[in-house]
Amino acid sequence: QAWIGGIRAGSVTSCGNQVKASCHWIAFSAEAAGVLGIVPLECKDGGKRTVSQLCCHSDVVTDFDFSPFDQLLLATGSADEMVKVWRLPESSQDMPSSAGLTLGPGGGPVDMLQFHPTADGVLASGAGKQVTLWDLGQQQPLTALSSHGDQLQSLAWKRDGHLLGTSCKDKKLRIFDPRASPAASQSVPGHEHNKDSRLLWMGSSDCLISVGFSQMREREVKLWDTRRFSGATLTMTLDTSPGAAIPLYDADTGLLVLAGKGENLLYCFEAAPTQPALTQVTQCRTEGSTRGLATVPRLALDVMACEVLRVLQLTDTAIVPVSYLVPRKSIQDFHEDLFPDCAGTLPATSAQAWWAGDNQQVGQVSLHPARRPTETFTSPVIACAPLQAPGTSPANTSTTDADRSEGSGYSSPSSLASPGSAATSLSASTGPSSGFASSPSQKSLQSILGPSSRFRHTQGRVLHRDTHLSNLRGLSLTTPGESDGFCANPQRVALPLLSAGGQIAVLELSKPGRLPDTAVPTIQNGAAVADLSWDPFDPRRLAVAGEDAKIRLWRIPEEGLGETLQKPEAILQGHTEKIYSIRFHPVASDLLVSSSYDMTVRIWELSTGQEALCLRGHTDQIFSLAWSPDGKKLATVSKDGRLRLYEPRSSPQPQQEGPGPEGGRGARLVWVCGGDYLLVSGFDSRSERKILLYRAQALPEGPLSVLSLDVAPSTLLPFYDEDTSVVFLTGKGDTRVSLYEVTPEPPYFLECNSFTSSEPHKGFVFLPKTMCEVREVEFARALRLGQSTLEPVAFCVPRVKKEYYQDDIYPLTRVWWEPALGGSAWLAGQDGQQLQASLRPADMTPVSEAPKEAPARKFVPAAVYLEEKSDEQKKEELLSAMVARLGNRDDPLPQDSFEGVDEDEWV
Repeated sequence: QAWIGGIRAGSVTSCGNQVKASCHWIAFSAEAAGVLGIVPLECKDGGKRTVSQLCCHSDVVTDFDFSPFDQLLLATGSADEMVKVWRLPESSQDMPSSAGLTLGPGGGPVDMLQFHPTADGVLASGAGKQVTLWDLGQQQPLTALSSHGDQLQSLAWKRDGHLLGTSCKDKKLRIFDPRASPAASQSVPGHEHNKDSRLLWMGSSDCLISVGFSQMREREVKLWDTRRFSGATLTMTLDTSPGAAIPLYDADTGLLVLAGKGENLLYCFEAAPTQPALTQVTQCRTEGSTRGLATVPRLALDVMACEVLRVLQLTDTAIVPVSYLVPRKSIQDFHEDLFPDCAGTLPATSAQAWWAGDNQQVGQVSLHPARRPTETFTSPVIACAPLQAPGTSPANTSTTDADRSEGSGYSSPSSLASPGSAATSLSASTGPSSGFASSPSQKSLQSILGPSSRFRHTQGRVLHRDTHLSNLRGLSLTTPGESDGFCANPQRVALPLLSAGGQIAVLELSKPGRLPDTAVPTIQNGAAVADLSWDPFDPRRLAVAGEDAKIRLWRIPEEGLGETLQKPEAILQGHTEKIYSIRFHPVASDLLVSSSYDMTVRIWELSTGQEALCLRGHTDQIFSLAWSPDGKKLATVSKDGRLRLYEPRSSPQPQQEGPGPEGGRGARLVWVCGGDYLLVSGFDSRSERKILLYRAQALPEGPLSVLSLDVAPSTLLPFYDEDTSVVFLTGKGDTRVSLYEVTPEPPYFLECNSFTSSEPHKGFVFLPKTMCEVREVEFARALRLGQSTLEPVAFCVPRVKKEYYQDDIYPLTRVWWEPALGGSAWLAGQDGQQLQASLRPADMTPVSEAPKEAPARKFVPAAVYLEEKSDEQKKEELLSAMVARLGNRDDPLPQDSFEGVDEDEWV
C-alpha cells in the first residue's frame, strides 16, 4: 500500500540520483524528456496519491534538488544548459507552467545541483569541468571554481557549509573553500578507475565517503580524513558488478546505504567519522531494479514507530519506500537516544552574509511530535514581493531562529516563538540542541583536533598578467632532479634553454610582458647546464654548473643582458665527473659549495678561483646539500639512504650520520627552526612522497616525525621561510603547492591552505622576503614557470586591519644581501652574524600598537534567555510592575473632589 505505482521512470544517464524528496513532495525523472514526475510524500486520509507532471526543460533533466529550508522550492538542471527554480504548490494542485527563476545558459549541460546546507538561496551547479556557485536572490554567480581536469562526476557540501568536495573523471577528489579561493585547497588521487564515482561528507566532520571502481573494475568504498588527505583511511571492496553505486549517508544515525544502478540489492553499513570502519548492518533485496535512490528528510520520519531512516527506491514502474526500524519493546514512547535533535528548516544566514564570511549554523529542532515545529519557512528567493533588499545581509543577532528571522527578512513560524512550544524545548535541551547558532570554542576545537597554524588560511594567488613574462620559447625542461630548473633574484631570472651548447636566457623582472618571437641574447655556457645559482651578495654574478664537471662564473651587465655572453668571468675546475648541485654560502661572501658524481663535496673560494676544502664519505649519488643558517655546518642526503652532517672547517669526514628516506628516487633537505632541525623530503619504499623531521644534533636517532603526502613521480622541492617557519613543498610537474608550519613540538607539522594552479608547473622558485608587499600581508613570493610563461605568485594571510603593519607576521628579517664576513676570513675560522632589519614602511603603525577596541559581542548567551531568571522571579517582577502602575491605593480618587449636581439640573 505504501508503494507509489503507475509511474514510468526515465532512463537518463546522468550523475544525479533520479529521485529526491522533501517533507511535502517526491520528484523523480519521468520517461518524457524535460519532464519530472511530482507526487506527494504522504497519502492523506487514506486516499490515492496522484502523480503530476512538471514540464520544466526543453531537453532531458539531468539533476534536481529540494531546498533544505523551503520544502516547496525545487531547482532543476538540464542538458539544455539551463538551471531553473520552481515553487511547487502546497497540495495536489496544477503544477506551475513557468519557472520562478531561470539561470543560464552556461558553458555546457548541467550535470549536478545541490543547495547550500546553511545559507538560503545558495546553489552549487556542476557543468562539464566547472562548478558555479549561484546567489539565487541576486540571480547571479557568487564565484566559479577552478576548472577540473576532466568531467565532473559528483559534488557535495560539507554539513557546516564551509567546504565543497568534488569527484572527477580524472580520478581525483578535490576540496574547495569557495570563500577563500576558487582553487582547490586539497586534492588527492581517488579511485583508480575513471568510471562513475560519488563523494559524500560524513556530516560536519572532516571525513568523506567515496564510492567508485578499482583498477580491476571492482566496486569499492573509501573513507577519507581531510586532515590527513594523502590517502584513504579505509578501503573496502564490494563486488564486481558493473552498475555505478549510489551512496546515501545519514549523519545523525551514521548509516550508509548503497545500491547499484540496475540492481535490486540495498546494502546498509554503519560508518562513524570517529573511527575508520564500515560495519554491515543489514541488506535488503527488492523486487524491482534500482534506477535512483533518495532519503526522506528526518522531519518526515515516523519516530513513534522507531523509524530511523527511510529510503525511496525508484524502479521502472514504482517508487518503493524502504524503512529502517529499530525494534524496541515500547513503541508508545519517544526514544531520544534514537532521535537526537536534527537541523531545522530555518536558514542560518543569507547568501550575501555567508559569502561575506558569516558561519552561523542551522538551529537544531526536536523530533518529538509534541515539540516539533508545525509551520514552514518560505524562502524569499521566489516571492511575490522581496522580503529583503538586494545586497543586504541579515542582522547579526544571536537568539532563537524566530528572533534571527526578525532581522533577516525570513518568514519564521510563530510556534517557534511561542512560550508553550519552542521555549519549552530549548530550555530542556543542552549543547547543540539549544537552537542557538553558536559554535564550539576554539579551545574545545583544539582539544579535539589538536593545534592549528596561524597561517592555515593562507591564500596563494597568481598576480596580474601585467607582471608575467610570456612567450618563453625553447625552455629546457629536462634539467636534473637535483636542480630547481631555474633561478631568480630580485632583479632577474636565469632560464636554461633547450638548444645545444648550454644556452641560458637572462631576463629582467623589471621588464615584464610578452617576449619577441626573435631570439633573445643568451649566455653560451659551452656545456649542458646541470645547476645554476645567483650570488646572494652580488646580483650580477651567476654560477653555472655544467655536465663537463666545470663551474663557470658569469657577470651580467648592470642594465641586463644586451648581447650574447661567451666568455665567463672565471672557471672552477676540480671535480672529475658531472656536478649535481651548487649552493652559495649564506653568510660569507665568495664561497660556493658543489657536489658531484665523483662522490665529493667541494668548497670553492671565488676570490682566488681555487678549491679550498674537499669533503668525503659518500658512497652513492648525492641528492641534495644545504648550509646551516649560520653557515657553520653543511648537511647532505644521498642515494645510499643516509643523512650526513659536516663541519667543513673541522674535518673532511661527516660529524654525524643518520638514516634518511628509504626510497632511492630522489630527496631534498633544508634547515628549519633556527637551524636546530633538518627537514627532508623523499620517498618511501612504495614510492609515496614523505617529509621527515630530524633533530640536527641527533641524526642517528632517526626522524622525530614522518608525514605522508601523496604518490607522484617528482621529488618535492622544499622552501623554508625562516621568519614564519612555514615550509612550501611542490615538485616539477605538480599543480599543487603544499604549506606546513613546522614546530619543534608535536605534532611538528601544522597544515595550511595549499595553492593549486590550473596546469602543471615546470619549476617553482621563491624570491627573497624583501620582494613581499607587506601592505597586502604577503609573507612569501614565488615565480611559477609554466610551459611558456613565468608568473609571480603571492602568498598572503587574510587580516582585517590591513592598514596596520602586521608585526606578528613580520619579525626582524635577516639582511641577506650583505655578507657578515669574507670567504677567506670564514676559512680562517672566523664566524659572523648578519644584521637584521624591519620590513615596516615608515607610514605604517604596528598592529601591536593599534588602539584597542572593545570586542563586539556577536551573540547573547543562552543563559540570558533561559537561565538567568527563574519563573518565580519573573512572576514577582510582573506583579511589582503592575502594582507600580496602579499606584498607592490610599491616594484619593479624582471623582472624590467633584462637587455634585443640583436637583434642578436633572431635567
